[in-house]
Amino acid sequence: MRLQRSSNNQIITLDPNSSLGHGGEARVFTVPQNEALVAKVYHKPREIQASKLTAMLANPPDNPMAGQGHISIAWPEELLRSTDGSNRVVGFLMPRVKGMHSLLDFYNPKTRRQKCPFFNYLYLHRTARNIAAAMGALHARGYCVGDVNESNILVSDTALVTLVDTDSFQVRDLQTAAIYRCGVGKPEFTPPELQGKNFGQIDRAPEHDLFGLAVLIFQLLMEGTHPFSGIYQGSGDPPPYAARIAAGHFTYGSKPVPYKPTPIAPNWEILHPSLRQLFVKCFDAGHSQPNLRPNAQTWQAALKEAENALTTCSANNQHRYSDHLQSCPWCERAVKLGGRDPFPSLEAVRQKKHLQPLPPKRTPPVYRQYRALDRSAAYYSSATLSKHAPLFLTLPRSRRLSRRKFNLMMMGTFSLGAVSLILLMQVLSDVQLPFDSRFSVTSIPEPPSDGKVAAKSGNNFVAYYKQGDAYYKVGDYEGAIDNYDRAIKLNPKDAQVYLNRGNALYEVAQHSGDPDRTYRRAIEDFNRTLGLKPNQAEAYLSRGMVRYEIAQYSKNPEKEYQQAIQDFDRSLRLNPRAAKALVKRGIVHYKLAQYKGDLSTGYKAAIADFNRALSIDSQEAEAYLKRGIVRYELAQYSGQSDREAVEDLQTAAKLFLKQGNIEEYQLALGNICVALDKNCDSFLRNPEKFILSTPQSLPGEGKPK
Repeated sequence: MRLQRSSNNQIITLDPNSSLGHGGEARVFTVPQNEALVAKVYHKPREIQASKLTAMLANPPDNPMAGQGHISIAWPEELLRSTDGSNRVVGFLMPRVKGMHSLLDFYNPKTRRQKCPFFNYLYLHRTARNIAAAMGALHARGYCVGDVNESNILVSDTALVTLVDTDSFQVRDLQTAAIYRCGVGKPEFTPPELQGKNFGQIDRAPEHDLFGLAVLIFQLLMEGTHPFSGIYQGSGDPPPYAARIAAGHFTYGSKPVPYKPTPIAPNWEILHPSLRQLFVKCFDAGHSQPNLRPNAQTWQAALKEAENALTTCSANNQHRYSDHLQSCPWCERAVKLGGRDPFPSLEAVRQKKHLQPLPPKRTPPVYRQYRALDRSAAYYSSATLSKHAPLFLTLPRSRRLSRRKFNLMMMGTFSLGAVSLILLMQVLSDVQLPFDSRFSVTSIPEPPSDGKVAAKSGNNFVAYYKQGDAYYKVGDYEGAIDNYDRAIKLNPKDAQVYLNRGNALYEVAQHSGDPDRTYRRAIEDFNRTLGLKPNQAEAYLSRGMVRYEIAQYSKNPEKEYQQAIQDFDRSLRLNPRAAKALVKRGIVHYKLAQYKGDLSTGYKAAIADFNRALSIDSQEAEAYLKRGIVRYELAQYSGQSDREAVEDLQTAAKLFLKQGNIEEYQLALGNICVALDKNCDSFLRNPEKFILSTPQSLPGEGKPK
């Protein structure tokens, strides 16, 4: 694709394979001539876009983080024109933002622990300050964000922020006085006076943004809790968030409201008194008088005051809390959460305790047993593939779709917004799994407590092998690898032990900040397995899964995707009825289709694989889950009904629930919640009733015809 820069008429050539992401309106590409820039090119360029971009270029906002060498607002830098002689504007150049995360990754405690465990409460205050500074800079130049929400804000590991999707902001042309409106908005961040309004017909004002800014700050400092969330105390169904905001029902305010804080939420008192005053002013007084909402500069000053008042816990120096409190609230919260520390200590992170899941409420499925093929004729329990982490269907965060309903998902993964996430966490805390005799469960095996099993067994290969399996089953993958290493030293010709060690390396890489080296080691083990046993179907399957993961960060993802598909093909030639291999291949077909932009062919191939997997194993829950995700996305593109997608997700949740797989059950519930959109609240009040219902029906609807 050849385009022309408007500043110097330079021709730039964009490689279709260098796309960083795409949505309903545009695609983003790397710029070969300048790695500091990216090009956003519209699918269907319009004159109004050109006029809006021209106005933005003529009046750029100040960069409040310029002194730190950071771009706080990803503002357009130059127009791009077509080279077909029409000279029309088809896109623009903007700064490339690297090494940053979604804001949701930081105010969601689980993802914060996984991705940046030392991002403590001081950093959360600083993040809030920097968001307020960026928004203040926009307001100073007459701009409004309009669609304030967590997906438009990226955060670095050092609390620097960047506002993105700036071409969707409301823009006022200083020359013509024309206003280019922002036509979208999320109800959770929309002020009461705009709830239910047509955004395409409304001129936004700074006080509208300030409501959303306060919601974001509240969520950052209250572990993702929305200020209008709470347990409904009235009669009938709990109102949706739009109705709560419209009514001014701030759960923590000075006025009586029919809600009480959710048990999962932190105590309101953890906030500095100055911040609590501003929240009350924004959500209570500002409900009827929007001009009373604190502006960005006021929030900056209060957040700086609160940050200066933070003190360090004597038990854990990662715990920072306001000095008006008598004791550390994070120590208390860690106990309340069953040992899951919101801000883990350095030692806890070194020991990887911050990544350990909560003890399951029900026991996991029985593990398969494999008979050893060497001359010892012993029985080994394999480190099974069912323990692999799921291949989440994620794309780079820059890929955003234009439909409001689609903003909560990243091209295939339904990721919950913080509001629904908090409600979902509350519901899941009391989940009782129904007993079903068709599903066999057993207790979690304990690892050898004294590490002397092998010694007691004469230091032989089988003993180390079995001990490695025991560690693998309880999630101690480092311990498993250590024992497999010892087993290999004693018998370097056993194919199965290489396979199991490769699977353990795969698991370790899942939680690594630099996984490439560990993934490569896993591939070496799978290669050794196949060198010793060329017809080992599971080795091809495992290698394909690792290659899929490598594709997520590879400079040549198409090559890795194709190699993963080839591995799954080989696995299926050896074992045509391997439903798991079909599911994984379907996922890669889906991701490759997105990367290449060939949605029709790739999506059909993915669904065909999921269908075939289910014809082999009707209990393959992941196939229902992934097929539901793909069907939902197809429905959004085509504008057709997504009932089939919801039914797939419903079936997946039902199977995960019966199988005792809480992690995947939660994922399925999150997917259903996003698919149901406005009916999410109704669904979350009793998810089991919905997913176990027969016939399947959607909340708010009658039985399907």
